[in-house]
Amino acid sequence: MNQETKFADLLLECEAVSLSPKVPFTWASGIKSPIYCDNRITMSYPSVRKEIAKGLADLMRQFYPDGEVIAGTATAGIPHAAWLAEELDLPMIYVRGKAKDHGKQNQIEGRLQSGQKVVCIEDLISTGGSVIDAALAIQQAGGEVLGCAAIFSYQLPAAKENFEKAGFEIHTLSNYTTLIEQAVEKGTIDSEEKQLLEEWRKNPSQWGK
Repeated sequence: MNQETKFADLLLECEAVSLSPKVPFTWASGIKSPIYCDNRITMSYPSVRKEIAKGLADLMRQFYPDGEVIAGTATAGIPHAAWLAEELDLPMIYVRGKAKDHGKQNQIEGRLQSGQKVVCIEDLISTGGSVIDAALAIQQAGGEVLGCAAIFSYQLPAAKENFEKAGFEIHTLSNYTTLIEQAVEKGTIDSEEKQLLEEWRKNPSQWGK
């Protein structure tokens, strides 16, 4: 079993991912979706979150061996960044969606030295906007962003375009394609539902219209 399959199985087993092709969910953006991924659920399963930390550490060693600081995106990326930082014995920071309007008005919490090499951790990649914004904030603060990593990606075309435009790498433990294949294998969905899920990923904003 490869890494992508392993983590797809873990997300399905702890029900962090819900699949409902015939009665879609509605995202905050208004998009109708046959899948809902809530990786916050993994926090409640010690064995799963430990495997995620180890998996992210393996990604770090493979793609970002020079990483000096782990950055979590607020809020869902923070716990996984913390467990990863603990696994690798590295400093950690986290990045707010925007600067505070009180106190020191920080957007980045923790200590970031100019020139330090940073890897940004997100729980989930849909369009990539949150983690890209965090990476840009780190750059503006003087950090060098090596790239980004996350637990899961919907593999939306918009995300690929956004990361390419911003100039950041992204690596994930698992992805939409692998998860659907595993869901079929486990009997969670049938072949007709698989087709609906595949059609959605090609053009989410127009799905079901």
